[in-house]
Amino acid sequence: MTQKIHKLSPNDWIKLHADYLFNYTISRVNNHEVAKDLVQETFFAGLKAKDNFQGKASERTWLISILKRKIIDHYRKINSAKAKAEVKMNFYSDGEREGEWIEERVPSSWVNNIEKSIENEELSVALEKCIGNLPKKYAMVFRMKTIQDFGTEEICKELNITSSNLWVIIHRARTQLRKCMEVNWFNN
Repeated sequence: MTQKIHKLSPNDWIKLHADYLFNYTISRVNNHEVAKDLVQETFFAGLKAKDNFQGKASERTWLISILKRKIIDHYRKINSAKAKAEVKMNFYSDGEREGEWIEERVPSSWVNNIEKSIENEELSVALEKCIGNLPKKYAMVFRMKTIQDFGTEEICKELNITSSNLWVIIHRARTQLRKCMEVNWFNN
């Protein structure tokens, strides 16, 4: 059996893939401007890497794999910036730089493993509580897709829903979970 060799058509990417990539992205970042930027970055990265395309996957699958890395990088960047913003301690106690943080002097073992374990357990309890507050169908779809890692087709078949319905449910579940976690976890 011969494997189909796929070809790239960069001139058609916007027409063929922009809407799909945007919808994929918006369900993960929940911000239209960020989603547009990430899709644009994906197309740009695809153009730069087109010589590396081997044709083993479809053009869309290849672009999605690039997009996934862009989304991961986006969240790493946010978390890195957030971590730097949250770490505050006064190492300078006088003079012009009073209250500033010296990052090079951050102790590497501030939080011991027991505290991390307790925090993870508390986070898990808060997340379970929030999932439990979701409508039954939302909770079921969210668990199957996000926690149990079922495929889209498998979930749709099992629950007799369309893939677009699945993504609407996932988006709504994530939105409700975010609000619930803000109240039950981040604001505590």
